[in-house]
Amino acid sequence: MRVMANPRLGGQRQQRHYGITSPISLAHPKEIDHIYTQKLLDAMKTFGVFEDEEELNHRLVVLGKLNNLVREWISSMEDKSSSPPPEPIVGKIFTFGSYRLGVHTKGADIDAICVAPRHVKRNEFFQSFFERLKHQDGIRNLRAVEDAFVPVIKFELFGIEIDLVFARIPIHTISDNLDLRDDSRLRTLDIRCIRSLNGCRVTDEILHLVPNTETFRLTLRAIKLWAKRRGIYSNVLGFLGGVSWAMLVARTCQLYPNAAASTLVHKFFLVFSKWEWPNPVLLKQPEDGNLNLPIWDPRVHLSDRYHLMPIITPVYPQQNSTFNVSTSTRTIMVEEFKQGLTVTDEILQGKSDWSKLFEPPNFFQKYRHYIVLTASASTEENHLEWVGLVESKIRVLVGNLERNEFIILAHVNPQSFPGNKEHHKDNNYVSMWFLGIIFRRVENAESVNIDLTYDIQSFTDTVYRQANNINMLKEGMKIEATHVKKKQLHYYLPPDILQKKKKQSLSDVSQSLGGLQSKRPSLDGKSLDSSRDTDNGTPFNSPVSLVRPSKPDSRPGGEAERSSAEPGAAVTEKKPPSAPPAHGLSIPVIGAKADSTVKAASPPAVCTIPTVVGRNVVPRVPAPHNPAQGQPHLNGLSNMTKSITPQTSLSPSVDGPSTKLKDAEEKLLHIESTFKDPRAAENRKRKAVDTAEGESMPIPTIDTSRIKRLPSKELPDSSSPVPAKSIRVVKNSIRLTLNR
Repeated sequence: MRVMANPRLGGQRQQRHYGITSPISLAHPKEIDHIYTQKLLDAMKTFGVFEDEEELNHRLVVLGKLNNLVREWISSMEDKSSSPPPEPIVGKIFTFGSYRLGVHTKGADIDAICVAPRHVKRNEFFQSFFERLKHQDGIRNLRAVEDAFVPVIKFELFGIEIDLVFARIPIHTISDNLDLRDDSRLRTLDIRCIRSLNGCRVTDEILHLVPNTETFRLTLRAIKLWAKRRGIYSNVLGFLGGVSWAMLVARTCQLYPNAAASTLVHKFFLVFSKWEWPNPVLLKQPEDGNLNLPIWDPRVHLSDRYHLMPIITPVYPQQNSTFNVSTSTRTIMVEEFKQGLTVTDEILQGKSDWSKLFEPPNFFQKYRHYIVLTASASTEENHLEWVGLVESKIRVLVGNLERNEFIILAHVNPQSFPGNKEHHKDNNYVSMWFLGIIFRRVENAESVNIDLTYDIQSFTDTVYRQANNINMLKEGMKIEATHVKKKQLHYYLPPDILQKKKKQSLSDVSQSLGGLQSKRPSLDGKSLDSSRDTDNGTPFNSPVSLVRPSKPDSRPGGEAERSSAEPGAAVTEKKPPSAPPAHGLSIPVIGAKADSTVKAASPPAVCTIPTVVGRNVVPRVPAPHNPAQGQPHLNGLSNMTKSITPQTSLSPSVDGPSTKLKDAEEKLLHIESTFKDPRAAENRKRKAVDTAEGESMPIPTIDTSRIKRLPSKELPDSSSPVPAKSIRVVKNSIRLTLNR
């Protein structure tokens, strides 16, 4: 943050300079901007995003009770290693996530951290404090997830859901004015405490890096509502979570420090619809804390170059909060940015109103082909655990489908739906997710046979391996995948879901986006998204995917292009004589008995599933990597390692101020904030791109020659076999034929 003079005032008046580049515009809002902001506020109120005074006070009372519980517990923990303290030993509760940012919605949970002094150990938090919570009035749905990436205790306290993590700091007592943003607090801490503190530190730093917190909050509320309504708010499924959206909005506020919220919403779409991904979004110059902790740095870490949409946290150790983003989800989000820009242009021209921005897309009319993923269990408790695990791994399925040479895009709908119990008589608790698929048109071919066996079976193997490793797998837990066409969706969903809904309150959206998800335990994952998607009922952190090979990021931009990209005929399936007919293209994955199979819910005979792969099927076989091709261009950061010797993590240098763009009103800056080799950065020339004539800034794509698969932490133990035990895993082949 720097201080800069306003040239219009002859340098007499100075204004803070936020961010790593100069602001695009210092213009103050006009009267019409305030009018549009008020209209935006009125439109958001209809969706119930604001809590009333009574609800806000109730949260304060609940947090006060929780803070007292923590203080009483820590006071009871005697420090036998030292003499009696001169002052009472106390701990403290700090909030983070959406509540700390001031943008939480009705019914949202609270993310909090219990900061304890040095003598209180982590195992005591999960034992003695957990036992103390069991006997407290107002506590419901108490569960501890001690083996998660960020260990957490989840519970409801007087109706408010709370996710409580733990960290201990090497001081004797925790004062009320403790500043967790101080990097020195991280010294001597174990990695679990650093991860737990990360959420609170990131949230506080974001608030510190925006020019106007109230304008930032209103803008962020609007963007979060838009993202949820458009189905792109879910860190666990490969979209963006709460902290990532907050950082994008914060960067927009830095570029337009004096703008009103209505203007910032429009500029948000303008900036990020033209952003040259995978150039990273940074709120400040990265700093080296000299603690030898791993940081995001593509110059040093090869895996960081495979991140497709990096948004870097502003505190040490800097991390990418969007490591879950895939080629498909990035394509979908960029398309939504462009659509948002078009709509806000109309709004600010008086041709439309703000309600149009929050209209949900009709996902079930958007694609011709869908995969229905069903997770079922025999009891409610097992279902909550099972659905949480399956959902946290759906992005593995998306990645598998993306790497299939015949699939252009795999779009998962973040909303889960209850399954039809009549079609799952063995299990009463069923959840469904839907993935829209765009198949690639094959030239000079009347039909093409596609084998999806490997793509889907490797996903199910991953889920069962993870469940077995954490001792979750129980009798009755099943996964089923079914291929259906658009006209067959009515067998799975009611008509009111398939038809486009114009109005829906945010509370309804939150309930439908999670159902019972808010009660699920966090199973695994890297908690860089500190909010953990709590506002939409998806409080799960996803495992780290250090390496994400993907196909070229060439995607159709609209429905017309989708129609031309997809084959237009029906899906057919060739049956071997010995294969019994089945309803729907389904994957019975688990059966309690040797003769048990799971059938799809679709009544009509759509495609049969042979027990073996028949002839004329094009299997998906990964091509071997050719070392002679050399190091490919990775995420637009080409040849970065040629002049760099691997060493300890360094704070990467960032380029200077951005160059200006033109929009309909005036020139805007193109943001260039990619990590570069310091020597190459000196010779880098700024490029002025004129968008007034409709030119769009190209998005760098990954080299198509990169097919090499690198090691990944996606599988907890890739060598461990799929569990057998008494539960039999049934593997069937899945193939379909697309006709022109």
